[in-house]
Amino acid sequence: MGNEKLPKRSENYSEWYNELVKRADLAENSSVRGCMVIKPYGYSIWEKMQQQLDKMFKDTGHTNAYFPLFIPKSFFSKEASHVDGFAKECAVVTHYRLKNAPDGSIIVDPDAKLEEELIVRPTSETIIWNTYKNWIQSYRDLPLLINQWANVVRWEMRTRLFLRTAEFLWQEGHTAHATADEAVAETLQMLEVYAEFAETYLGVPVIKGVKPAHERFAGAIDTYCIEGLMQDGKALQAGTSHFLGQNFAKAFDVKFTNKDNKIEYAWATSWGVSTRLMGALIMAHSDDDGLVLPPNLAPIQVVIVPIYKADSREKVIEKCQVIKKNLQKLGIAVKLDDRDNQSAGFKFAEYELKGVPLRLALGARDLENNTIEIARRDTKEKMSISQEGLEAKIQTLLGEIQQNIFNKALAFRDSHITKVETYAEFKDVLENKTGFVSAHWDGTTETADKIKDETKATIRCIPMNNPQESGKCIFTGNPSKERVLFAKAY
Repeated sequence: MGNEKLPKRSENYSEWYNELVKRADLAENSSVRGCMVIKPYGYSIWEKMQQQLDKMFKDTGHTNAYFPLFIPKSFFSKEASHVDGFAKECAVVTHYRLKNAPDGSIIVDPDAKLEEELIVRPTSETIIWNTYKNWIQSYRDLPLLINQWANVVRWEMRTRLFLRTAEFLWQEGHTAHATADEAVAETLQMLEVYAEFAETYLGVPVIKGVKPAHERFAGAIDTYCIEGLMQDGKALQAGTSHFLGQNFAKAFDVKFTNKDNKIEYAWATSWGVSTRLMGALIMAHSDDDGLVLPPNLAPIQVVIVPIYKADSREKVIEKCQVIKKNLQKLGIAVKLDDRDNQSAGFKFAEYELKGVPLRLALGARDLENNTIEIARRDTKEKMSISQEGLEAKIQTLLGEIQQNIFNKALAFRDSHITKVETYAEFKDVLENKTGFVSAHWDGTTETADKIKDETKATIRCIPMNNPQESGKCIFTGNPSKERVLFAKAY
């Protein structure tokens, strides 16, 4: 990893993103087409996301379980809209054995054909609801609040690291309830969990909303989402929560005896976030010098770089080790980089590229003066401060950096929500300003499809508690009762 400059965001955002992911050691393309290798530094960020989300799920009453990777093909045919939604993306297992061919090559054994093909899970509603049939008999078995951390496969041809890969990591919650009201309350509760995680940990402000009918999850009655805005003015869906009604309970015959001793079908939800959150983290905050990581998710929150000549090495490193231990006692993730084979300048550039929130540099003169140099990654500010009360100052600074990163993203997002009245204005904003466009729409899929074909913009969501105002659809001029948010998106 040399110190050569990254491509500029302003010149080629896509190339900047791809290069940053690789050079910051987050991930790389694998030799399996469409799949990625998440490298240790990238995976440690994902682990921090997992740990925090897992805690939030457990705090709201959920427990983790694990279900099979393979789903019998017949399960998919039981819920018609679900199979329609995923049919084109399914990887299918047809055989279970290889054998040596006469020419020495390895071939699939034609005699080892499966009686029923297995689908590599694109999502787990079908296998999970088939299982719930055995777990749910009475209202006393409800609610059933389960989450699964897993990998899924959706066969993608055009891939991009973290944002769209054939295999990706995620969590998927699947819950069963005695009433529709309880299931809707769960769907909305999980949307709130995702929004809080995005804003408090990722530092990404999100708009909570409901998807229009044509953008719903396959098999859902309502799909709710959180939408973030990236620095190139494109939206990114950062999480979804679905109210599934009784569709999957009916498909898999999941019935229970209610309090009135009547038999009815269970009510369902599902909700998930994936490694796309890594893409959101990178694209919402980073700059032309590399990653900018919010302290709440940074694998290394503070790096200490000792600066010394041979005669002062021992004393400088000794002091750095004391500082490191004191910070670790406060639960701060610290790295002391005392490699002798790299210059301080090289290390500075490396940790800047990797987005480490705070960098401390300590040299012989600092030992004499009881000072230390601190550099902030988010503002590029450098200051020499006293070592007195250093640990408390660093704790405060990390909190300030987290807040500043969020505030900056919020100011950008808020300045990129534009109301328009005409289709000409709509196209102009998309082309020249970018961001979310708030516009009237006549409510038809046909109009949404035509707008998408012409402009590549889709309806990201109808915001929660959306003000009702009558107007005219920007495309057809037909009456509309509310504005919706359009954007180009990842």
